[in-house]
Amino acid sequence: MMFKHLFKLIWNKRKQNFLFLSEILISFLVIFAVFSYLTYYYQNYSKPLGFDYKNVWSVSYSNGQLSKDRDSLVIFYDNLTKSLKSMPQIENITFSSSNYPYSDSFMSTGLTHNRRKYDRVSNFMVGDDYQKVWNVPLLEGRWFLPEDAVTKDKGVIINETLKNEMFGSQKAAGKLIGDFDDKNKLKVIGVVADIKANGDFQPGNNAMFSRLDTGYLRWTGTLLIKVRPNADATFESGLYKFMATATHGAIEIQHVDEMRDSRNKQTITPMVIFIIIATFLIINVALGLFGVLWYNINKRKGEIGLRRAIGASGRSVSYQLVLEALILATISLIVGCFFAVQFPLLSVFNIPASVYMVAMLLSVLFIYLLVLFCSLYPGKQAAGIHPAIALHEE
Repeated sequence: MMFKHLFKLIWNKRKQNFLFLSEILISFLVIFAVFSYLTYYYQNYSKPLGFDYKNVWSVSYSNGQLSKDRDSLVIFYDNLTKSLKSMPQIENITFSSSNYPYSDSFMSTGLTHNRRKYDRVSNFMVGDDYQKVWNVPLLEGRWFLPEDAVTKDKGVIINETLKNEMFGSQKAAGKLIGDFDDKNKLKVIGVVADIKANGDFQPGNNAMFSRLDTGYLRWTGTLLIKVRPNADATFESGLYKFMATATHGAIEIQHVDEMRDSRNKQTITPMVIFIIIATFLIINVALGLFGVLWYNINKRKGEIGLRRAIGASGRSVSYQLVLEALILATISLIVGCFFAVQFPLLSVFNIPASVYMVAMLLSVLFIYLLVLFCSLYPGKQAAGIHPAIALHEE
């Protein structure tokens, strides 16, 4: 009965309530965007990194002065590897394509399995010791071996996310998959954990690791070195001179932990700016709600005074006004949720549906708390209205 009366009051004051309804709706959509943004990054951040970046250096070199003959290159890189591994400060080394973690470089390919295509699969060309340098957890099968160079079907290693999409709960090691055109078969020899190669806040997308063969040596220009903790600036200087002499080209040495910090800043900085802007917006909205409720109460002094005069308690008056605000918020939230639920249904921005659902629940809860907070004080002020004074002013 009470709710029926409240809905009747709200309907009778629909023009006055339109501003309140609009503010709640806009606030909800802004809060939904903020929580979607934060939930997405938090979910990614809470997942394991998938590799160990500490004490890993990347050495980029120009290969323009090196021989183009394949056999000569194989001998050169064998000798270079032996010389580097003989240095006491070096724990392990591997050659790699340029798209190693935090390098801001991306190489992708397509795969086919059961006539289904998987596009934009990150394609890492790696050396045999790539797993040891990064300490990547192997979940199934094995890593590359030298004898993989002569097998009939080219061996590849896929990450956990791609394995789950292709094979579900079944074992993937030993299965054949097709390349982009499904003309050549690739044999899955292992499955590794997802690696977040683009920063702590980015997801580990579908990835495939291919063995770096001798044909790719002409294009190789990246060496990844796992150094021991005692490797210092003096060793780095010596390594620079050694590589410059060996390759007769320009050298750039980067510490991967510094690259990781730089990569994360690219995400954190706009996130902080976005949160600050959203905070100011929420404060403005809260002040707006507070003002609208305050204005409505002042306009209804006669009604409130009459209720108090016929025996309504201050608490019941306050309760009625707070409940009216919550009902109005519910109406706006229903409209807002209708728009918000389109995001997971349409897979907007290719973000998991769970992100939008969590953001929607948090936004609804936040709006209710905001409306409750903004309506408590005006409700208390309304409860304190003296009936005689209110009726006299009317």
